[in-house]
Amino acid sequence: MGNSWACFTPKGVTFTKKPSKRLPNSSSTKRTKKEDEKLEFDDALIHQQALAAALLFHQHQQNGSLPLNLNRSTSVVYPSTAAPKKLPKSSSSRQRSRTDHSFIQPLQLVNKDLNIDGLETIHFVLVHGGGFGAWCWYKTITLLEESGYRVDAVDLAGSGIHTFDTNSIMSLAQYVKPLTDILEKLGDGEKVILVGHDFGGACISYVMELFPSKISKAIFIAAAMLSSGQSCLDMFSQQTGSNDLMHQAQIFLYTNGKDQPPTAIDLDKESVKEFLFNQSPAKDVALSLVSMRPIPFAPVIEKLSLSDVNYGSVRRFYIGTHEDCAIPVALQENMINTNPPEQVFWLKGSDHAPFFSRPQSLHKILVEISQIPPKQT
Repeated sequence: MGNSWACFTPKGVTFTKKPSKRLPNSSSTKRTKKEDEKLEFDDALIHQQALAAALLFHQHQQNGSLPLNLNRSTSVVYPSTAAPKKLPKSSSSRQRSRTDHSFIQPLQLVNKDLNIDGLETIHFVLVHGGGFGAWCWYKTITLLEESGYRVDAVDLAGSGIHTFDTNSIMSLAQYVKPLTDILEKLGDGEKVILVGHDFGGACISYVMELFPSKISKAIFIAAAMLSSGQSCLDMFSQQTGSNDLMHQAQIFLYTNGKDQPPTAIDLDKESVKEFLFNQSPAKDVALSLVSMRPIPFAPVIEKLSLSDVNYGSVRRFYIGTHEDCAIPVALQENMINTNPPEQVFWLKGSDHAPFFSRPQSLHKILVEISQIPPKQT
């Protein structure tokens, strides 16, 4: 969903925008035609793999043949005996930024002088937003692994290919259990960089309170960065004015009957195209429309209990998205000013899904944050 919980917003609320720290633009770097074709081909290939996995999952759902116990690996590789054909560029009637190339250097140059030896950790754990799944990180996984990092992208309960019924999730603890399982299995002294998108921000906040010693840094990407005592409903009820796209997109599910609270929030697939993906490539929008699942309602309204001793001891970083229709800049800045992180970065030209619309710019910032040395105690 990205941000379907923002649908509960009252009318007439306004924000006074305050200046925040912004990431300066990188200088544009020219590529050769051969380099452009290689990046385009790599992007098309990994997208083809991710789309194939999503379609296979839906076929299993329809046939009732989805296995109950799934062996979750960081990534899936589809071997091929012949070189795949170059895929054509997708087209879209929506106006989008042309490329991600003018804002960041080519990946080859990003990795050229990259040294990950001696870092506090090279292990990223990626946490998706509401309605999404681990599949949404396919570009980020590829870029980070090519840079030498270890990456886990988790499917939260009832998300992605996790088989649990979304309507049966009654708490945030139940929703994030696949994430807490990962952290519980870490060895003594082992740490990770937690990355949360959208509703995933509330999820990593919950886990930061439980496992502060196992988290090197926490990165919020266009995410719910809440204060103690707040729920996502509380935070996003502050959103300025009325969002017609948001209201058109939301579909409440009542599996316990209309006289009971909603059990989940689904999204109208046509409405979310402009709401969540107004700058994303058409092929990634197509992948999302066949892969997104409902968002459990109970975790959305659960208030977090966060302490300075635990949650407050973890270093936080925020990555904002300039062209975000789901969480507008004013709301992002309100969260930043209310609960200030250590550093703020901004992605120019990114919609609510920067892993689609600005994957290389996002990658550069993630790498930069990973390189920030530990604070001296």
